Amino acid sequence: MNNSLVKDKSFDFVVKVVQTYKHLSKEKKEFVLSKQFLRSATPVGANIWEIQNAQSKADFIYKLSISQKECDEPDYLDKERFEELHGEATELLKIFKSIIITTKKNIKKNK
Repeated sequence: MNNSLVKDKSFDFVVKVVQTYKHLSKEKKEFVLSKQFLRSATPVGANIWEIQNAQSKADFIYKLSISQKECDEPDYLDKERFEELHGEATELLKIFKSIIITTKKNIKKNK
């Protein structure tokens, strides 16, 4: 295991999780799911210390398995499902914008 790589990637991941949590809670006012996301994702970085101080190979594997579970937990949607929903939301957004523009034009015509 490349300790530096794991530390760096884990740290970067946790920083992004915290930033995402802040964005969701402050900007989007989403408190329940954002808090769950934060609780489930941040132990990934904290477990690195535990992994480095494993007392045996079995302990190392056990602690790494915990990190694996924690890292997998916040992945509520797979990439395909996310892209599908994002695509549908984008399509709806375009339709709504088009309807608004057309309606505004019709209002101006009828004045």
